[in-house]
Amino acid sequence: MSAPITLLRALTCAFLLDTLAQAALAGLFVTGNVELLAWHDANAQVLAALAAAQVAAAVLLRRRGGGPLWPIAATAALLVLVLGQQGLGQARILTGHIPLALGIFGTATALTCWSFAHRPTAAEAS
Repeated sequence: MSAPITLLRALTCAFLLDTLAQAALAGLFVTGNVELLAWHDANAQVLAALAAAQVAAAVLLRRRGGGPLWPIAATAALLVLVLGQQGLGQARILTGHIPLALGIFGTATALTCWSFAHRPTAAEAS
């Protein structure tokens, strides 16, 4: 197995799991645990870092083994979505923040599923 796809798989899993944690933090915050808003905000930074790392891993997959080009665009779009999500959250614009969260979760799920379904070609594996 090639290292770039293994790295991308690990990062997509970490991002997806952290997205679930972010949703749990938001849910607990809106039920009245105000202290969790700080955790939710801090975890947004972790999500942004994981999204940026996914972009790098997708580029590495493409450069090292000729992997597909579209995961670079998808991971870059995910990073933009996360950054937009942070901006909406900081501005307390929940009418955009909550639906965008669902888009992020859907995109993260699709990327994770693809990363495990992807079978590197001989060029990618070497």
